[in-house]
Amino acid sequence: MENLDVLGYRGTKAVVTGCSSGMGEAAARILGDLGADVYAVDIKPPSIPHVAFYETDVSKPEQVSATAAALRASGPFDSLFNCAGISHTFGPMQCMLVNFIGPRQLTDELLPAIVDGGGIAIIASDAGMAWQQNLATNLELLAISDPTAAAEWCAARPDAIRDGYSVSKEMLIVWALHRSISLAEERRIRINCIAPCPTRTAFMDDAIASLGEEYFERYPYPLLGRMATPEEQGWPLVLLNSPLNAVVTGAVLYTDQGFAGGALTGSLDPSSIMPSAD
Repeated sequence: MENLDVLGYRGTKAVVTGCSSGMGEAAARILGDLGADVYAVDIKPPSIPHVAFYETDVSKPEQVSATAAALRASGPFDSLFNCAGISHTFGPMQCMLVNFIGPRQLTDELLPAIVDGGGIAIIASDAGMAWQQNLATNLELLAISDPTAAAEWCAARPDAIRDGYSVSKEMLIVWALHRSISLAEERRIRINCIAPCPTRTAFMDDAIASLGEEYFERYPYPLLGRMATPEEQGWPLVLLNSPLNAVVTGAVLYTDQGFAGGALTGSLDPSSIMPSAD
């Protein structure tokens, strides 16, 4: 029996950043299996099947602009998956550039080539859960659309960007929620995030080396009893960007085994993962 195109990806074109490893690679593989043409953006070529590859360091505005221009020439695209990201081990400024400023620039410059009614899906994180507490500062940075000026704002405010990683993930969430209205009204384009728990990727290897294996052993995994796999995060990302989710925009899907819900309502004690005083 022929597979049904339930999610509506067959014959569509998708741009996937950060697709040479981890969740981005998993999402790109799923998209290809579902019949989408994948246009890959990363710092190194991916192993998954793809129509074209654009070598890009998203922390470099000039490279982002060049890639966006090349992609626009190959458009239009039905969906964009912002999966590029690095851990806190790269330092606060690099986290802000790679995790937020660069992806926002690429999205803004690629928008003319995204079809009306298309979708944008973003990998945020549980680390961005405090976005409401820091909303005033987050909105101040969000108002700076030029990537160079945004980077200068971050460099001048080390206290505001803290470790870089958590703030960059807060910014992705605030950006998606805030931008969802104008994109909906102007183009019927949806923009949403997933917020994963720790997931077994090369990215996580850096975090484990920095924070220690014991930190992640203490981390609550109420649903699976273990870290998620890239595929277990890739599917929700693909599902979120499916055209079937026609009324879903400005949403944060916590793909975290219940951690956020438990922490926010008190049924789970987040202090269990705080580093020990020693």
